[in-house]
Amino acid sequence: MIKKIYISFVFALAASVAFAQVDRTTAPEPSPAKEINIGEPTTFTLKNGLKVFVVENHKLPRVAFSLTFDRDPVLEGDKAGYVSMAGQMLMKGTENRTKAELDEDIDFIGANINTFSTGMYATSLTKHQDKLMELMKDVLFNPAFPEDELDKLKKQTLSGIAASKDDPNAIASNVRGKLVYGDHHPYGEFETEESVENITLEEIKSYYKNYFRPNIGYLAIVGDITPKEAKKLIKKNFSDWEKAEIPSAEYEMPTPPEETFVALVNREASVQSVVNVTYPVSLPIGSEDVIIARVLNQILGGGFSSRLMQNLREDKAFTYGARSSLSADELVGSFTASASVRNEVTDSAVHEFMAELSKINEESVTQDELDAAKASISGSFARSLESPQTVASFAINTARYNLPKDYYANYLKNLEAVTLEDVKAAAQKYILPNNANILVVGKGEDIADKLDQFGEVKYFDRKGNEYDPKDKSALPADLTVDKVFEKYFEALGGKDKIEAINSMKTVYSMSMQGQTLNFTEIKDNDNYKQEVGMGPMVMSKVLVKGDEVKVLQQGQEVPLPDEAKNNIKSNTKIFPELHYAEMGVSTELKGIETVNDKDAYVVEVTLPSGQVTKSYFDTESGLKVKTSATQKGPQGEMTVYEEYSEFEAVDGIMVPKKNVKFQGRPLNTELQSAEFNIEITEETFN
Repeated sequence: MIKKIYISFVFALAASVAFAQVDRTTAPEPSPAKEINIGEPTTFTLKNGLKVFVVENHKLPRVAFSLTFDRDPVLEGDKAGYVSMAGQMLMKGTENRTKAELDEDIDFIGANINTFSTGMYATSLTKHQDKLMELMKDVLFNPAFPEDELDKLKKQTLSGIAASKDDPNAIASNVRGKLVYGDHHPYGEFETEESVENITLEEIKSYYKNYFRPNIGYLAIVGDITPKEAKKLIKKNFSDWEKAEIPSAEYEMPTPPEETFVALVNREASVQSVVNVTYPVSLPIGSEDVIIARVLNQILGGGFSSRLMQNLREDKAFTYGARSSLSADELVGSFTASASVRNEVTDSAVHEFMAELSKINEESVTQDELDAAKASISGSFARSLESPQTVASFAINTARYNLPKDYYANYLKNLEAVTLEDVKAAAQKYILPNNANILVVGKGEDIADKLDQFGEVKYFDRKGNEYDPKDKSALPADLTVDKVFEKYFEALGGKDKIEAINSMKTVYSMSMQGQTLNFTEIKDNDNYKQEVGMGPMVMSKVLVKGDEVKVLQQGQEVPLPDEAKNNIKSNTKIFPELHYAEMGVSTELKGIETVNDKDAYVVEVTLPSGQVTKSYFDTESGLKVKTSATQKGPQGEMTVYEEYSEFEAVDGIMVPKKNVKFQGRPLNTELQSAEFNIEITEETFN
């Protein structure tokens, strides 16, 4: 017993002495960077120029083939979108298999094949590699490019453009590209309805013929396969692939603006502003600055503990997240710092962005920040090595960008060698608070006058075209609200004709998660009913019968204040502009704004309840193309609106085929039916 106590005492004493010898007042010296053993892939090149990289990994009985074409970026012009579609069209059927047959053959062996504009990726169990290779060859060498599949793809793309047209982040992305890279650079292009409609099979086929060639191809093979087996397989299947001369292109190097300015995109419905501080940088892949720039960005806005996140989120509570990126590119890199912030703090958020950029540009970062950034990047790099695909990508990058052969093997050593002085020099070179585009997508009337402190405020539309708002607001000297309404009545089909309409029923629909959502409205100038339903189920209903107003959700009545009821009552009128005088409505012509890339006269409408709405009338056609109103919501005031387009005549009256309802997010609906002077019974508005 005594012996056990003695031994315990000795161990306790030793432990306490050891603990006492540790000086915890100073951080331990960082350990030297670990040696990295990146396996060398087996490489060989076919006579046609195809470069092949084989990485063995026998942990699982699977094999993957990743083919990449190294071509110059393509300027698509008025057919923007065709390059991406060319890659997608490869999977729409071959000369030997329809799309359905191709999909069935791939599924039968449990394989996966994806194609894109710069290559393809395929994977399967090793025992099916011969069949997989047969399918890859069929897709790669025998695409059918069926016209009907292109039509489907264009329709899907147009649907996606319509869905994202009012998305503030999509708008910011498109405008940012034009600001940073310009109109005549491939990085500045984006798909539009017009460019997609312009795409034909000729562009698709030409792109495939020009760029799907072995002499610019890099094929990585990773998995349960030996180099000998891989070489035999590739020579057998790809040796006959003919090389060709590849089109090349050169583009002017984009430059940052001479001085910082604000690019404002007015989005009337915004309760938040999307802020991007952005400009181009010259940072080639593999240059000495790339690793230093990554450390710099990690400190500034690369993670949760970064300066931007800690300032704008943790300290100021302006946003859920603020980040930055400093990207390398063989053509032209870019810097972007971004966040979505509340309208009322937009200018304060921009101030903090610019303050952080100036601070890191002018002052050195701390040793603690440097060490934390290195640790984060080192951990991320080490985790990436767990994937065999990483080894293959390293080998391909080394060849494509002419990197030193030990570039990745020495990555952590070079990372550890980054000093405080290196980071400061990189900040002075790449962080340019005085030469930046400050892009803001938000509600102009709430934020514009507070942004000029950061530079000249320039207005841009949603396609990145600059315009002068003064030009937009200039109205013809003799124009009145009555004249706008007269032209509108004439455009609808004539005042006499629309005055003869005493009832109207419209049905619009949209697809949502495989289901069809229907929006049905019935009006007779005194009563009103709106139903939103899915199949036989009515999800919500709005009823106005005389002075009675009811709103029901899932069959349950929703209580409404009197102001909301009075506003709903105004919806009973089929063509409300005919009845404004008797309703006690006041109107004012406010100016000219852009709706769907066309000018529209803006008429401000004030209801007797005090509710203010706006109606927008196309300056050329005279038709009403939009209505908007400001409502109180959970996040404060928000603008709701409807847009109308693609009008068609129904019984001689122009009716919009498409209707976008925006209440927090866009609902893109399409006309199913429209009827005038329908029979109204006592039950219609019950």
